[in-house]
Amino acid sequence: MSVLVYTESEGGKFKKGAFEVASYAKGIADMLGTSVTAVSVNGGDSNELGAYGVDKVLEVKNDKLNTFNAKAYADVVKQAAEKEGAKVVIVSSSADSKFMAPLLAVHLNAGYATNVVALPQSASPFTVKRTAFTNKAFNITEISTDIKVIGLSNNAFGLKENSGAASAEAFEPSLSDADFGVNVTSVDKATDKVSIADADIVVSGGRGLKGPENWGMIEDLAEVLGAATACSKPVSDMGWRPHGEHVGQTGKPVATNLYIAIGVSGAIQHLAGINASKVKVVINNDPEAPFFKAADYGIVGDAFEVVPKLIEKLKEFKANNA
Repeated sequence: MSVLVYTESEGGKFKKGAFEVASYAKGIADMLGTSVTAVSVNGGDSNELGAYGVDKVLEVKNDKLNTFNAKAYADVVKQAAEKEGAKVVIVSSSADSKFMAPLLAVHLNAGYATNVVALPQSASPFTVKRTAFTNKAFNITEISTDIKVIGLSNNAFGLKENSGAASAEAFEPSLSDADFGVNVTSVDKATDKVSIADADIVVSGGRGLKGPENWGMIEDLAEVLGAATACSKPVSDMGWRPHGEHVGQTGKPVATNLYIAIGVSGAIQHLAGINASKVKVVINNDPEAPFFKAADYGIVGDAFEVVPKLIEKLKEFKANNA
């Protein structure tokens, strides 16, 4: 009986979140005195998972699964859980996993706890700490079902390297036409940028930038930091930036290690969506902007003066510490 973890990948490479859920699964396995088995669907090098505590990788190679399909993937993970006799299944909090996990829980007759931020406080009863009220509070949830599905909040646990190697085993789950009742016909992606979901740092801009022609400043800062770019809802609504960059309660939730908001006033919906970020920095010329109350660090000043100087200093720092 092992702890099972679903490790996401893209383009044949594991996402950063795959290593985080693997690290978390290792922590639970140590508590329970068992091993960690990972399910990899057309994924990367299994040895990479071994470095984060995975003992065995069930490798699924199937061209039909090249594009994510929640129903089919849920069936794959369900069959892997049954094969391994897993009582605990770990997934991430990515958009794909959030679509898949409820289906998986139904398949396994399992309790599903979302937004988990720490290792279980107790194995018997099985209790986990979760965020609540748009990350403004925590609750302690007991999962009483025989099988448990845990959705780990992004960047909540971090990456924990372990010395070890993972064995690889070919796994061929039985999939039917019913698993592919819904199919993706096309996917449009920005391939030259860090994605918001995988980023450790996000640089976000708001209406204070005055127009799309000034967005180069955001991109320049993001490039120096190796960050993803994002925006507030009004910015995407006005067509300055694509809707895929809109972060907040009504856009993409953000749980990064560092979130920098430039010219963003800080509407409650925006703050609710980024509140899980560990460190929040705001640059705004309005000292009464609501964001300052939520920020860890704030600069009251003109972004068109502050940001270029910040970029210059960061470049100097990187050059001197290369």
